[in-house]
Amino acid sequence: MSKSSRFPRFPEGIAAPFPEQPQAPADDDPTLTPESYIHPSQVARKGRGAVTNLRGRYESVSREAFDDGWQAMAQAREREGADDMDDADEPAPLKTIVTEETAKSIISRNSSPDLPFSLSLNPYRGCEHGCIYCFARPSHSYLGLSPGLDFESRLFAKTNAPELLLRELARPSYVPDTITVGINTDAYQPIERELKLTRRVLQVLHDWGNPVALITKSSLIERDIDLLAAMAAKRQAIAAVTITTLDPAIARTLEPRAASPMRRLRVIRTLAEAGIPVSVSIAPVIPFITEPDLERVMEAAIEAGAGQAGYIVLRLPWEVSPLFRQWLQAHFPERAARVMNRIQDMRGGKDYDANFATRMRGVGAWADLLQQRFEKASRRLGLTHRNRAFATLDASQFRRPLVAPTARQQAATGSGQLDLF
Repeated sequence: MSKSSRFPRFPEGIAAPFPEQPQAPADDDPTLTPESYIHPSQVARKGRGAVTNLRGRYESVSREAFDDGWQAMAQAREREGADDMDDADEPAPLKTIVTEETAKSIISRNSSPDLPFSLSLNPYRGCEHGCIYCFARPSHSYLGLSPGLDFESRLFAKTNAPELLLRELARPSYVPDTITVGINTDAYQPIERELKLTRRVLQVLHDWGNPVALITKSSLIERDIDLLAAMAAKRQAIAAVTITTLDPAIARTLEPRAASPMRRLRVIRTLAEAGIPVSVSIAPVIPFITEPDLERVMEAAIEAGAGQAGYIVLRLPWEVSPLFRQWLQAHFPERAARVMNRIQDMRGGKDYDANFATRMRGVGAWADLLQQRFEKASRRLGLTHRNRAFATLDASQFRRPLVAPTARQQAATGSGQLDLF
């Protein structure tokens, strides 16, 4: 396939079938739409966003389903013994597995010109919310796992995140700045209720006066209002709540294990009433799926107490593209071609373009119209852009922690003092 033909356009009104899954292409082009990764199975699982366990681009082994006849017989027997025929046809529930991870570093740094922050922290890898559009899905490929169902069911918890953060803040080279928590994966996903890593990270930032920004689609953030309100009183905390649509049926398939849209509006109200500056993040905007709800989300958010808003057009990097196509075929087959055609219109004929200047907004007439709609609604509702909230945070109150060196650090400097204790 030539470079210019890697991004075929679907004929309007025709949902193109997905091909069988051959070997992944050898070309490591970051703009490549990975059509050849697509698996033919299109059966959605209840409570999960991804349709398949799509092979990651770094996996060396290809697996293909093969039925030798026994599978059909086993399924027939299951159906005979099932009380509900519909339930027998559904895939078995997928169990969530959490693995403890000892991280080597915890603060990520970026210099992206289209992001309002340079420091971020993620206590978890993978996310049980299962949002099909999540741009962090491809990161599971680096772990030898699938960006599909593995991403939302094979999770990793960085159990030493609070201690690592404390040591990072104690470094003489650390320059105090806002740390954004929960960028790649939601820091308040369901396993946080038990592990409380995000709570402990916030405690460290609170104790030493380092500003924090949070983005979530979970109601669990309300648990930490005591810390966030105290920090917000010193201009050291802001929050953003993601709402893609107000339609609960779409939200259940798009973000299957996240809080409902109405519950997220209540989170905005609760945070605002506690004095925490809160914005609404309308991300992603998906043509003909969530896009019609743009103004309604903005109106509902400001009524709930949001003071700022922002939006991001759907991004489909790497394996997110075929995963999203599968989701479309499973849930919206009648409009799949129309949605992909519009996405490609905004991406210069491709599924995705990583250009910093356009990746968040897209290009072309439809992208311009969407921006005009957002700006017009913002002026009417009195909303400002959420990125401006970062400029209001105060890092001048930061106090550098005094942290004793670890035994390994002592050994590296040739000191044996800790050996006496």
